[in-house]
Amino acid sequence: MNGSVILSDDEKQEMMEDAKNKKRGQALNAARYLSQQGSLEDFINFISENMKFVRFVPSKKITKNFKL
Repeated sequence: MNGSVILSDDEKQEMMEDAKNKKRGQALNAARYLSQQGSLEDFINFISENMKFVRFVPSKKITKNFKL
């Protein structure tokens, strides 16, 4: 399993209905288009605002080969 959530039958049905609805499809395409129009500053602000949700776990690395 890849870690993604398994959809319920109701959620799958809702997604199928969304896919068949032309207005819903147009709204999703418009949202996708707008999300891709952001600037680098918008992206940096997004990352900065959401860093509190990222869990930092340091990894322990044991090195026996000290060659550069």
